[in-house]
Amino acid sequence: MASGSASPPATAPARSPARRALTFVVLIGIVSLFADMTYEGSRSITGPFLGTLGATGAIVAVVAGGGELLGYVLRLFTGLLADRTHRYWAITITGYAINLLAVPALALAGNWPAAAALIILERCGKALRTPARDALLAHAAKDMGGAGWAFGLHEALDSTGAVLGPLIAALVLFLHGGYRHAFAWLLLPALCALAVLLVARIRFPQPQDLDTGAAPPHPGDARALRDLKIFLAATALIAAGYADFALIAFHFARDHVVAGDAVPVLYALASLAGGLAALVLGKAFDRRGLSVLLWTTVVPALYAPLVFLGGAWAAVAGMALWGAGFGAHDSLLRAAVAQRIPRDRRATVMGVFNAIYGLAWFLGSWLLGVLYDVRPLYAVIAALVLQLAACPLLWSLRTQARTTP
Repeated sequence: MASGSASPPATAPARSPARRALTFVVLIGIVSLFADMTYEGSRSITGPFLGTLGATGAIVAVVAGGGELLGYVLRLFTGLLADRTHRYWAITITGYAINLLAVPALALAGNWPAAAALIILERCGKALRTPARDALLAHAAKDMGGAGWAFGLHEALDSTGAVLGPLIAALVLFLHGGYRHAFAWLLLPALCALAVLLVARIRFPQPQDLDTGAAPPHPGDARALRDLKIFLAATALIAAGYADFALIAFHFARDHVVAGDAVPVLYALASLAGGLAALVLGKAFDRRGLSVLLWTTVVPALYAPLVFLGGAWAAVAGMALWGAGFGAHDSLLRAAVAQRIPRDRRATVMGVFNAIYGLAWFLGSWLLGVLYDVRPLYAVIAALVLQLAACPLLWSLRTQARTTP
């Protein structure tokens, strides 16, 4: 009788850290869900909106591409800022506020320079908060069972918002017929995101208390630094091999691969595939390490021949692979970085990782676009070569990359 009555109290504390870690990740994931609804909904219509304000195609390309590149490069500095100041919550909240409130402000933009400034400001807000937020998420990885599951669950919620946002924008356009109405309605998910973020801040004022695991090797150690450099090189190759969706959509329209109104649906399909892939593969990553990331590089690389050389059904399959690869890489690459870096350096290294990924993606997309103009087959070959070139690097690291159980 005595032993039976003692069992429940003994098991309860063991579950409590896991529940707390899960609650924290879910809260941050819900923030990302509403945030993605806001700015992905905005990004689905900013191009034509700029056109209504008198912007040329070249201006739209520079604002979109330049803003994206600036948003990634700035993370080199914002990650360092977070680790130097230790103001992770303050930086995260400030970044989200800038990132999200710039979107509904577009409803008030009277000319294209003002709209362009707000679009770039939105990207800068995301650059400010992303390394600090990822460092906060990494604290929950140990008690969640591993970084793969923590970042995978977060990515799944994030991708849900990426699916819903453009659909909301399309619905508002259908009902009201104006871009300004759509931007104004996106204030609602923006406010929801900020409200949930404040709840997370109140409930978890010190997320580092969730991080009770042994510290990974310091990146200053010779072996750890070498492995980190190899991993970042693999990351750059993977990113460079991914065509931007704008190029894919351009191909679909030019060659009449699918109907014009089906292109946003394919993008939503890709986002859905990305969320599901992150959710499923996160657990597998925690069990098997970088060997999972190896396969999620090899298989999704086949998106290129499918979308650029195939017909309608090949385009559907290719976009599913494109989205699954992005979702898997966005979660698993971040998880691999988080499990390799001590918590006092995570935001800095996350910033470096994001900057390298973004710069490589920008340059790779430009290269693929140039090759596509010559012949689509050349773009397909380059995409395959770049991504598959990362595989030997990941293979060399596979035995060191497993999360400690």
